[in-house]
Amino acid sequence: MADCIFCKMVAGEISPDVVYEDDDVLAFRDINGQAPTHILVIPKVHISTLDDLDDTELAGRLLKTVSKLARQEGLADDGYRTVINCNEKGGQDVYHLHLHLLGGRQMIWPPG
Repeated sequence: MADCIFCKMVAGEISPDVVYEDDDVLAFRDINGQAPTHILVIPKVHISTLDDLDDTELAGRLLKTVSKLARQEGLADDGYRTVINCNEKGGQDVYHLHLHLLGGRQMIWPPG
């Protein structure tokens, strides 16, 4: 998608603070972090929302990447939160599927 900021990151037009990359997944630090550690994990292929994700293998890769990064960032033992916002009322601002990895502080419930 020409106007998608995350697609521009995948294409190398914008340089995020990358923490992980492979053939299918890109992970980078959120510029508006909501926790001491706030990483976004995205598929390199444009998928607008969670509702549009049909590839179960890719879904698994995204989740495993979150888990791997939680260990890499030292969050796994104390705990972390993973969030996927879907559509406007779900809080989705960028319409390119992305998973939030949040950690480094106590999370509260309900989240808001």
